[in-house]
Amino acid sequence: MRTRRRDDANAIAEQVGAHAVRAFRAAHPGLSLAPVVVVIPALDEEQAIATVLDAIPRQACGLDVDKIVVDDGSTDATARVAAAHGAHVARLERNCGQGAAFRVAYRLGREHGAAFLVTLDADGQWDPADIPVVLQPVVDGQADLVLGSRVLGRAETDDAVRQAGVRVFAVLVRLLTGVRVTDTSSGLRAMVAELTATVRQEQPQYQSSELLLGAIFNGYRVAERPIVMHKRVAGQSKKGRNALYGLRYARVILRTWWRERRSAQRAVHPAAARAR
Repeated sequence: MRTRRRDDANAIAEQVGAHAVRAFRAAHPGLSLAPVVVVIPALDEEQAIATVLDAIPRQACGLDVDKIVVDDGSTDATARVAAAHGAHVARLERNCGQGAAFRVAYRLGREHGAAFLVTLDADGQWDPADIPVVLQPVVDGQADLVLGSRVLGRAETDDAVRQAGVRVFAVLVRLLTGVRVTDTSSGLRAMVAELTATVRQEQPQYQSSELLLGAIFNGYRVAERPIVMHKRVAGQSKKGRNALYGLRYARVILRTWWRERRSAQRAVHPAAARAR
């Protein structure tokens, strides 16, 4: 029953996302974006998103930067504020979750010419000034996905439970994949745009670990760079209480690992296929 509900929710999210993509194309015919596109999902963040957008540099690592905000069914003026502060805005007609919003943003970035995608949250916790730090290894061809790490840098928080959780999830990912990372849930990441077309994505909310594990199993090179995580500047977190968030996040890690592991086991090496 739970699997069926998840499948139904994904189907609805795909329909809503497809409608948002069509509306965006109609509103921006012939749009050609910069090589670097910063993508931001937003839900009721009218108080914080202007500050985030205004702090995004116009150039990073010698490349022009554009901004896409996907309004995930907000009931406030998030979309209007984002547009007024220089973002291209796509709007989901109903709240579908951060993962669904990111999938729309990734697709729009790719379709309109982005070579590199950078993720940010709309709440101001991840500093746009750190964008060049995480982007540079991707632009230089040293990595395909770079995570900004608050563990390697620092976090302005007194939530000891959340900090411990970050470290526990890092250990879990390392045990499952053999890849050493310190911050699996960072909201500031840079990647080659093609990665988002290759890696399977279906999680409605805790998509950062799904993208990371999918990238690892698809052979993409993963790296980290130290950054600073700030306190939220306004509004309320959408992640829920620590215990519930932790359980759901761990479940996504394990489910994604199992799915990707089985997929890798089913894959037939081309040489073996020719020998048959």
